[in-house]
Amino acid sequence: QVQLVESGGGLVQAGGSLRLSCAASGRIFSINAMRWYRQAPGKQRELVAVITSGGSTNYADSVKGRFTISRASAENTVFLQMNSLKPEDTAVYYCNVESRGSRLSPVRDTWGRGTQVTVSS
Repeated sequence: QVQLVESGGGLVQAGGSLRLSCAASGRIFSINAMRWYRQAPGKQRELVAVITSGGSTNYADSVKGRFTISRASAENTVFLQMNSLKPEDTAVYYCNVESRGSRLSPVRDTWGRGTQVTVSS
């Protein structure tokens, strides 16, 4: 089993910044990728950013230049630095980790419970 603990959400004014964290623990042999998704009320969940085991990153067009995903590999922790926040960034943000429990284990997808980010205008 893998557990994810997210933190860092909250209420911020437009133009402000927040930093989300997601710590993975449990049976982890390796991590393929760590992702942040978000889901706004009445909308589908969307991928915000991803970082692979090799350090490659990718972002949704809507957050490029404003959000930065990074990883502390030794701690199996992923961060999402969010700058220049806009009201349309308001959503529940979810951490997702793709991992293996052992060398021969299949890849497992684990989701966090989500953390609310609210940006006021």
